[in-house]
Amino acid sequence: MAYKISDECISCGACAADCPVEAIAEGDGKYEINADTCIDCGNCAEVCPVGAPSAD
Repeated sequence: MAYKISDECISCGACAADCPVEAIAEGDGKYEINADTCIDCGNCAEVCPVGAPSAD
C-alpha cells in the first residue's frame, strides 16, 4: 500500500528530496505521493518533521 501525506504537511519538501523513486511532488497546499510510483520504502515518513506521511 502506498504512503499518503496528511493535511499536517507543512510543504517543506524534505520527503520529496529523500524519495528514491521521485514519487512525491508539490501539490495544492501540501505534497502528494503518486501511489503508482511509491515503493513503500518509508523514507518520507522517516524524514518528515511533522509526521505527515503514513502507510494508512
